[in-house]
Formats: sequence, structure tokens, C-alpha cells
Amino acid sequence: MWYLIVFLISMVPIVELRGAIPVAVANHLNIFVSYVICIIGNMLPVPLIYLFARKVLVWGSDKPVIGKFFSFCLEKGKHGGEKLEKKAGNGLFIALMLFVGIPLPGTGAWTGTLAASILDMGFKKSIAAVMLGVLIAGIIMGTGSVLVANGISFIFAP
Repeated sequence: MWYLIVFLISMVPIVELRGAIPVAVANHLNIFVSYVICIIGNMLPVPLIYLFARKVLVWGSDKPVIGKFFSFCLEKGKHGGEKLEKKAGNGLFIALMLFVGIPLPGTGAWTGTLAASILDMGFKKSIAAVMLGVLIAGIIMGTGSVLVANGISFIFAP
């Protein structure tokens, strides 16, 4: 049951794998199995985001009720893409990989894929960069979560 919950958490925008791995560690799940499940869950929406998100956001940006949120998402993706492009120059692949790989708020697979889509980076190149970034973020979050959990156990153990 917890593996399913971790899988679903890893699919949620903004939270993604960055929130799912600590949940797995907190519930004493096998870290390696959880890592694989979280990566699959985090990557599952990525092709759909690349292919359809920009189209849906553009379509909905002028609609009542959803328009403000859709416009916000478009601006966030555009801003992230421009920021990446400005810093990266020809190293856009590495920049996207690091953008997704460094586990900070708003820098996950969803935002990275949307930015790549807005920049017309190319499907295969975008998916590969995001995948490597997700692998990096998973290693960072897994290592950090285990260290924190062990530190807390050490401090509060009887």
C-alpha cells in the first residue's frame, strides 16, 4: 500500500520525487525499491507534459476560472526556460539536467519539461535530460532522507 502511495506522490507536480522519497524513508520502505518506484512515477507524466501541456495551457489561458492559473503556469515555464537558456547557452542539455536534478522548489521534472517544451528543445533530448535530472534528484533526496532519519534515530534512540 505504501509503495502505491509513494508512486502517486511522485507523480504530483511540485512535490514529485522530492516529497515521495522522504515519505518512503519515513515509512521504512526499502530505499532501492522506493527509488525505482519514485523515478517511474516522476517520469510517467513527462512525455505527456512535453507533448500536450503547452497546448493545453495556451488554450486555457484566456478562459474564465482557469485562465489565471494557466497563465501563471505558462509564465513559470517561460521564465524557467529563458533563465536556463540565458545561463546555458549551448549547454542547454546539461543545464536542464541540473535544473531538474537539484531538489529545490519549482525545479522538478514538471517545470523542467514544460520549460524544454516552450524552448522547443526536442523531445528525445528533453526526456533524456529530465530523466538524468530525476535520477540525480532521487540520489540526493534518498541520501539526505536516510541521513536525516538515521540522525534522528541516533539522537532519540533509547
